[in-house]
Amino acid sequence: MQPITKILEKNAAEHGSEVALVEINPQELESRHTTWKEYALIESSPIEAFRSEMTWAEFDEKANRFANFLLTRNVKRGDKVAILLMNCLEWLPIYFGVLRTGAMAVPLNYRYTADEIRYCLDLSDASVLVFGPEFTGRVEEIADAMPKVRLRLYVGGDCPSFAEPYSSLVSYCSSRRPAIEVALDVDAAIYFSSGTTGFPKAIVLTHRCLAQSAEMEQKHHGQTHDDVFLCIPPLYHPGAQMHWFGSLIAAGRAVLLRGVKPEWVLRAVSQEKCTIVWLLVPWAQDILDAIDSGAVNLEDYTLSQWRLMHIGAQPVPPSLIQRWLKVFPHHDYDTNYGLSESTGPGCVHLGVGNVDHVGAIGIPGYRWETKIVDANRAPVADGDVGELAVKGPGVMREYYKDKAATDAVLDSEGWLYTGDMAQLRDGFIYLVDRKKDVIITGGENLYPVQIEDFLRAHPAIKDVAVIGLPDARLGEIAAAVIEVKDGATLDEAGVEEFCRALPRYKRPRKVIFAPVPRNPTGKIEKPKLRKIYCGDSLVAQQVGLAAN
Repeated sequence: MQPITKILEKNAAEHGSEVALVEINPQELESRHTTWKEYALIESSPIEAFRSEMTWAEFDEKANRFANFLLTRNVKRGDKVAILLMNCLEWLPIYFGVLRTGAMAVPLNYRYTADEIRYCLDLSDASVLVFGPEFTGRVEEIADAMPKVRLRLYVGGDCPSFAEPYSSLVSYCSSRRPAIEVALDVDAAIYFSSGTTGFPKAIVLTHRCLAQSAEMEQKHHGQTHDDVFLCIPPLYHPGAQMHWFGSLIAAGRAVLLRGVKPEWVLRAVSQEKCTIVWLLVPWAQDILDAIDSGAVNLEDYTLSQWRLMHIGAQPVPPSLIQRWLKVFPHHDYDTNYGLSESTGPGCVHLGVGNVDHVGAIGIPGYRWETKIVDANRAPVADGDVGELAVKGPGVMREYYKDKAATDAVLDSEGWLYTGDMAQLRDGFIYLVDRKKDVIITGGENLYPVQIEDFLRAHPAIKDVAVIGLPDARLGEIAAAVIEVKDGATLDEAGVEEFCRALPRYKRPRKVIFAPVPRNPTGKIEKPKLRKIYCGDSLVAQQVGLAAN
């Protein structure tokens, strides 16, 4: 095992002239009222208007230049450098440049409000902030409230007065690798939890965590130098970045697609000859719906080289994968389970050879151990529901500056208690639900994921979230928040009829037709739903509203 900075150095030495990264931004075209397909038909089209690329040598050089610049500004081992950028070619060289100084990278969620940015900068003790033009307003709003941040670097044109221009400063720095060695057990980065349960926690990962993730990803999915990985999710999140690490270790090309429309995904796969695509559940569903409706025609694309679709970040409805494999029967399929605290996905995965167990999150990943325990952290019998715990070289070091929270989830033997309820059946782990999402109604435990999976099989339902609402008699009742597909019609009676196949106690007692909010990594924002529907606003969108 070696630090990922060494892997980049090796790739530059052995494959320097080959393309490492491609950025595609179809939104640039749509802003000109031109579709990607129309643009491709124009012989004189300047492709660089929405597509750019970088070789391994350029990647390595840019990382070195940024590292050397940071060293001139007295950034040292243990300092924290925050990165607030949309997916772009500069993102990964900046990240690797930080690691090469011995400092810690602190990726920030691009959906954070100004107050959330300030909170995370303060919590992580970041002394440097690198940000892009999309965030100028938010950063300006808190510019005088970031006393720990002594250097603000702007990536883009027209640098604001409260920052310094990244490109012009870094371009004059040495392209030679700094003479700083990074050990595997040194802290490498701080990632923030998704924040679906309140303010995000700061998760400290070591270089060993990152190296483990790279080796594990390549072991799980067999990336070779000839594979091309399509990366759509935001790089600030381990779910996207750690899947890309499999391409890094194989020196395979990666395509950063800025946008999730089904046509864009399929056209990127077709034109860039992508072989591996990682999707979130809503994106996979949108692709299938677009195919079913005729909005996209598969005959317009070259997709035969696409060999693997894998998915994760949330429970995956078996009905979705069954639909997918009917449309793409030649695809290998894998689902990946993980947490930011376990360096992203893969501590449990289904495995491409286990498609007959769709519905399970799978088996322990490469170098990982698992167990399922009761409230006293004693192992439960096979088939019984308990909390999933994982152990391996990707477990975080700690929650930064939060010993109590760390001690609550990490024990002295290195087990990480995930807060996810699961059961073991026939050697495969099945996710039941989040511990805090379990609904207790009349003394019975209801697991929302099971009800959601059932409801998603309805042909008119696009998305669904089941939450508990207070009830004077039963304590809680299950309420289904249902988002209906465009052009479809569904009412309460239709939901009730469909749910007759469920045991009576599992049937939702309330139905609410409304959008299902998800965070950038695809997870349902249930605290937001509880806040909306546990109060007076529930009356406004109560049972029986029709949706069109």
